[in-house]
Formats: sequence, C-alpha cells, structure tokens
Amino acid sequence: MLIPLLLAALSAQAQDGSPEVQVIAPGKPNGQTPATLVIEPAAMFIVACDADGDGRTSRTELDDCVRRSFAAIDTAKTGALGYIAFADWQTRWLGDQGALPSPFEVDRDGDGKITETELLAQFGKLFSRFDKDGDHAVTRPEALTVRTTAADGRGPVTGRRGGKRDSAPRTGERIPGGKPGQGPYLTNGGVR
Repeated sequence: MLIPLLLAALSAQAQDGSPEVQVIAPGKPNGQTPATLVIEPAAMFIVACDADGDGRTSRTELDDCVRRSFAAIDTAKTGALGYIAFADWQTRWLGDQGALPSPFEVDRDGDGKITETELLAQFGKLFSRFDKDGDHAVTRPEALTVRTTAADGRGPVTGRRGGKRDSAPRTGERIPGGKPGQGPYLTNGGVR
C-alpha cells in the first residue's frame, strides 16, 4: 500500500512540472573593468604624509608622520608596540591588519615588539623603493603600480579562451585550482 502511494505522489510531482533538483549556476564574474593602476597600502600611507600639500612627500615629512602614527597607537607611551597593537596600527594607518609591512618584517631584533626606530627604518627602506627618480621625495605617480596582467573577477585572463586554456601556463599565472594568495601558481621553479 505504501509503494503505490509513493509512486502516485512522484507521478503528481512530475506532472505539475516542479523540478526535483534545482541547478544554480555560479554568479557571473564582476563586470567592472579591473584596475590597471594600484597602490600598495604602505605607498598610500607615504603619499598621505605630504604635510605641506605640494604633492611630494619628503623623508622629513614621512618621519614626522610615522612618529605621529606610532604615538597614536602607543597610548601608554611604552615606546614599543606588541604584535597585536601593531595590528591595530596597520588597520588604522594601512587599512588592514594584513597589510605590509608585517610585524615580522619590522621587528628587526625579533623581540616581539615594534619600536618607533624599527618602524622608521622600515619606512625608510620603503621610501627609497618608491622614490624612483631619486629626488628625495615620493610623488603619487611614483607610488602607483601598473598592473600588466589583464584580469577579471576570476583572476588573470592570460591564456583563457572560453574557459579553456589555449596554451601552457606562464610564470606567475594562476593555474586551475589556484586562488590569489594561495597556491597553486606557476613560478620559475615550478608550481607553488
């Protein structure tokens, strides 16, 4: 008796047109054209330190700005920030606690604390890197990075045609299964 009832119910469901399984397609990639000019959080911080508004951040302006930003987090005036307090500094001044430079990069003596001197030294290195023309100032054009790889909402589009690969992956290109920030990616030494 139970089997005929189940068959009748399935037959009625099939006749009313309601599907048994719904398939939902993945969302379309972001239709917005990806940025070709980007700025690293540290570079954004440096150009924001332009105190006199001349469009150029000098090393003196940067050092003063780093000191003020450090003091704003070092409210207890200990002269050092633990890694958690440094994460607060990163969030406030760089926009995210994962932004570079990392505390491990800044903490040169490995004591688990970031001093103002260590932060000044790290930003001194960054300043030199961004001062591309060597004029002892960082401008907004110098702080920008030109993205040379075309990308869309799914990542790099190099070698992609209709969802299928038309050639072998190139160095630095995301390969199937790869996601930004995690492997696998193709490097000079192979898949990372």
